[in-house]
Amino acid sequence: MPSIRPHLPLVAWLAGGLLVLAGCSSTPTAPVRQAAVGAAAVLDCDRLAASFSFANTRIVSTQAVAAGQLRLPGIAQPMPAHCVVKGLMHERTGPIDGKPYAIGFEMRLPVTWNGRFFYQANGGLDGFQTPAYGDILGGGPASNGLLKGFAVLSSDAGHAFDRSSPIGGATFGLDPQARLDYGYNAVAQLTPMGKALIRIYYGKPPDTSYLVGSSNGGRHGFVAAARLPQAYDGILVSTPGYRLPLAAVAQVWDAQQFAAIARPNPATGRPDLRTAFSPADMALVARSILARCDTLDGLADGIVADLQACQTAFRVDRDIAGCAAGAAAGSCLSAGQKDVLTRVLAGPKDKTGAAVYAGLPADPGIAGSDWAAWKFVNSVGPRDAIALGFVFVTPPASPAVLTGQGNTLIDYALSFSLDTDLPKLTATSGPYRESAMDFMTPPDTRFGPFVANGGKMLVFHGTADPVFSALDSIAWHDRFRSAHGAAADRHARLFLVPGMNHSRGGPATDQMDMVDALVAWVERGQAPESVVARARGPGSALPNPEVPASWSPTRSRLLCPYPQVARYQGGDMEAAASFRCQ
Repeated sequence: MPSIRPHLPLVAWLAGGLLVLAGCSSTPTAPVRQAAVGAAAVLDCDRLAASFSFANTRIVSTQAVAAGQLRLPGIAQPMPAHCVVKGLMHERTGPIDGKPYAIGFEMRLPVTWNGRFFYQANGGLDGFQTPAYGDILGGGPASNGLLKGFAVLSSDAGHAFDRSSPIGGATFGLDPQARLDYGYNAVAQLTPMGKALIRIYYGKPPDTSYLVGSSNGGRHGFVAAARLPQAYDGILVSTPGYRLPLAAVAQVWDAQQFAAIARPNPATGRPDLRTAFSPADMALVARSILARCDTLDGLADGIVADLQACQTAFRVDRDIAGCAAGAAAGSCLSAGQKDVLTRVLAGPKDKTGAAVYAGLPADPGIAGSDWAAWKFVNSVGPRDAIALGFVFVTPPASPAVLTGQGNTLIDYALSFSLDTDLPKLTATSGPYRESAMDFMTPPDTRFGPFVANGGKMLVFHGTADPVFSALDSIAWHDRFRSAHGAAADRHARLFLVPGMNHSRGGPATDQMDMVDALVAWVERGQAPESVVARARGPGSALPNPEVPASWSPTRSRLLCPYPQVARYQGGDMEAAASFRCQ
């Protein structure tokens, strides 16, 4: 078996830039990078492959895209002229499964460049070369990194989705190196290669470098801050699954709670988790949360901006109507439903009573369709259960979990034991020399070397995220502030997005541009004191169907750096200008 490749040491680039920040108020902080200087390509796209050489790297194709040739949904402007480069790093054959592996990547290099590098960290189990457009995150983004002039890199994180296998996207978990590539090594290998490719194409290296990602991509951001502290000047993450294996455990544990009150699926005989709580039940829960918490921020507007106060004020047993005989559907919860919801919001505990993962906030976005999809479908399907079984436990489960007679993925999820299976997340075995908690999570979330290098991190998180709890991000931020004291706010800020589900959606103002905010902070020293977020109601380029009809379709709100809360000051209740972070 080949030796495990460690991540490569990276040299810090002296960085800089200047960008006007729209929608954010700011105050100067130091130190800052000097202004990034743009450049034009010095090579034709079709000559790039022949001109570029990097260890263990093969350019598969290059393609010139003319200005205006490419248009993307929701973005009014067409994409600029750019060069698309596809390639592979570290091609090999897996010693256990005999399958081909490589770190596949795509780069999009605009002919007119802004001097900046954008690593697009993708989500889920990866396995796809997502187009390197430079997703700026949030819901219905109106721009992207490529349009802004960044050189953008995207990758499959070291494996391709295996359509021939019953475990599909998780089949790579059988290969020890692919696990490490997915966890941290792909970013470590690709980062210096991407910067070298930029140098060849433009005749200079990037002046500033940014990593941007949501969900598992947010985890990549946390891991890069810890493992590659000099590689990126700024990191923007949404919905950071920085403890992803434990969040997956929480997902299947929640599924077990729902299964206890769910009706069986007639076709399979297994519990149909969707029957545990109907949409009407969840709408009742949301109304009950609003009744207790909506005005805590100074305005009854369908938004719970003061999340922390709501966690104290709201109680499932007291604030949601219990069912009496003959009660109308959606007007109450049964005693069993109340008990299950209370346990799910509190989060899983081991046999000693210690928390396995953070609980979930009480937020009206709990009625969102994304919340239901993750809790009642994905938790026992091709997301959390399959990731646990084949990527996060050591050794990985046998494919018989899916193909053996009488076994299904939901059976695996519902039988996952905190007593006997949870320790497998920290185990090593034979060729699996690093546990999931080693290769998936940042080794130190204080990010000391990243801070010492002057790095900046922006984090935003929906308070109704059903997968990665916003309370876990708050706990990280509290630890970060405790470690760095007054300096903490000069390097990391957390913004909570009320009502937003996993990465986007829910009854929320979920459209914002934090890439511009991060660039202004890194390159101009303007720390974001607030960010304007907008709803995507009817008439929007990419409408969010869960924007309530009672809201203006263009409602805007301030997002505030935690622990501040956007509080109403009077005036138009649909406009961010009527609020102040306090």
